[in-house]
Amino acid sequence: MNTKLKFIMLLMVILSSCSETLEFPVSKVTPGADITAEIKEQDDPNYLVTLEAKNLAAPERLQNPKNIYVIWVVSEKGTVRNTGHFNPKNESTSTFKASFPYQPVEIFITAEDEESTCLPYGIEITRLNLNKEKK
Repeated sequence: MNTKLKFIMLLMVILSSCSETLEFPVSKVTPGADITAEIKEQDDPNYLVTLEAKNLAAPERLQNPKNIYVIWVVSEKGTVRNTGHFNPKNESTSTFKASFPYQPVEIFITAEDEESTCLPYGIEITRLNLNKEKK
């Protein structure tokens, strides 16, 4: 294999492993929060999603107090899954990291009474449509 072809292949690997950081819209419920998502394609079809929330008020301080922030991910097939939670008690930054065997198309965060809820019943904090943001 010639050197030029090796370089092109290496460049393709580097570019395909790059991640993209996206910002969630400002929340009307928690307007001081700065929330970002980093999506990184791992081995096909796995995706690593890292969320970071700065200055997210504790859920019990909301106008309608709740116990926890639940993170929901929507798959390409439209399946909505509870994938984890933020619980910012006295932290200025909360982080969530998970790997998915499908490409997420949407991520949203709700304030809930229980972390193990199967459907989002609480207050929606913010929502990020990944297909819309990548265009």
